[in-house]
Amino acid sequence: MKKGLRSYFIAGLLVVVPLYITVYVLSLIVRFMDGVFLLMPSSFHPDNFLPVHVPGLGIIVTIVLILIVGVIATNFFGKRLLGIGEKALSKIPVLRIVYNATKQFMETFFTKEHQGFRRVVLVEFPRAGLYSVGFVTNKPSGEIKHKVREDMISVFIPTTPNPTTGFFIVVSEKEVITLEMKVEDAFKIIMTGGMVFPNNEEFKTVMQQSSAKAEANTGF
Repeated sequence: MKKGLRSYFIAGLLVVVPLYITVYVLSLIVRFMDGVFLLMPSSFHPDNFLPVHVPGLGIIVTIVLILIVGVIATNFFGKRLLGIGEKALSKIPVLRIVYNATKQFMETFFTKEHQGFRRVVLVEFPRAGLYSVGFVTNKPSGEIKHKVREDMISVFIPTTPNPTTGFFIVVSEKEVITLEMKVEDAFKIIMTGGMVFPNNEEFKTVMQQSSAKAEANTGF
């Protein structure tokens, strides 16, 4: 009886806790996005024109504003204006560091020119014989490339369970093992401390297909 109740309780936790955390995070995002109206004059607040308060309206307004900024930033005059603004920011010591670092970080994820976090690898870290999951962020250039004079890659190794911190290493490309899993699956492994391996079944299917092709090629 006790074992049955315990299994039911654990099953309930597995449903309730992730659902609660998801709803909680979503509510935080909605409240944060609704804060955009605090930047507007009170006379323009949507609550003055709507019969009831609409939660999450700030999300829609934020998305629309981002789209408008994107349209402006991609045309000729917008690019000129953006260039003038960036030059002005580059003369302010603290702000230029924050702006440039944030811009480079966003470009790493959202532009085709940057291939950061597109490839998952296994690397021997922190010592030989121990493997860590990492993400190839770039290939070193400039002084690092000149001093090493070898085909090296930059790898970010996140910590568990908080993947926003980690270690940055420069390692020979010959010394890493490239994985076929998606970046999202790798993050799931890291955040759960290895308790979840999302692409197990997918990898089994790939291996079975590879074995079938190998057998067909050998004629057995």
